Amino acid sequence: MAWPFPRIFAHRGGGVLAPENTMAGLAAGVAHGHNAVEFDVMLSADDVPVLMHDASFGRTVAGRGNIALLPASALVKLDAGAWFDAAFEGETIPTLADALAYCRAQGVFMNIEIKPAPGRDKRTGEVVAAAARDFLKTLAGGRGGILLSSFSAVALGAARVVAPDVPRGYLLHRLKAGWGARLHELECVALHCNHELVDAPLMEAARSREVGVFCYTVNSLKRARELKAFGVDALCTDRIDLIRSDFFAERNS
Repeated sequence: MAWPFPRIFAHRGGGVLAPENTMAGLAAGVAHGHNAVEFDVMLSADDVPVLMHDASFGRTVAGRGNIALLPASALVKLDAGAWFDAAFEGETIPTLADALAYCRAQGVFMNIEIKPAPGRDKRTGEVVAAAARDFLKTLAGGRGGILLSSFSAVALGAARVVAPDVPRGYLLHRLKAGWGARLHELECVALHCNHELVDAPLMEAARSREVGVFCYTVNSLKRARELKAFGVDALCTDRIDLIRSDFFAERNS
């Protein structure tokens, strides 16, 4: 397939330069010249989509708790920046609406990973897909766009029902038997995979199915160049300071 999306995505917004899945992270990606970002979304207790990777507190949010058990009004007051650096203390958990508004204003393309808390796969897929569908209606030919992805086939299936026209990618950390059939079933346009899985046979299999190959998380130029030589379509990186948005256009890179 001819890849219609950006080719370099800033992982979780700011990669190694800012706290993940925050507005500061998104701004860091933009500040380093990236026009495409990847971030994770899960649901609060009252079904509001928020940017978060971990269902439980303790890593990026201090203390004990669970995203799926608190309303959005409480979540958006929590500090999601101090863990990264004192300079980001007070950086809070953003809602998906916050991120969409920022990316619209900046003309940034988004890979939104649907990241359901345990047991909330279907509902998370539905809510995130509906938000993506409604957002795309507002672009009216402007810059930006959305590619949904998820490790959860249930979430992707729900997204397909709610927003069939929003493109989807199937995330895999390890290849599973029948992955090609599942991609076809979910009507995905891309395989989003651990970059360690990429080799010539995988690329041949993807091409035979007419799907793109999007790799995560590539943090060295050496590996990025190897993947480029294999013919991958896109990648996301934490090293947004090292792997630039025009990497695929560079000669001898």
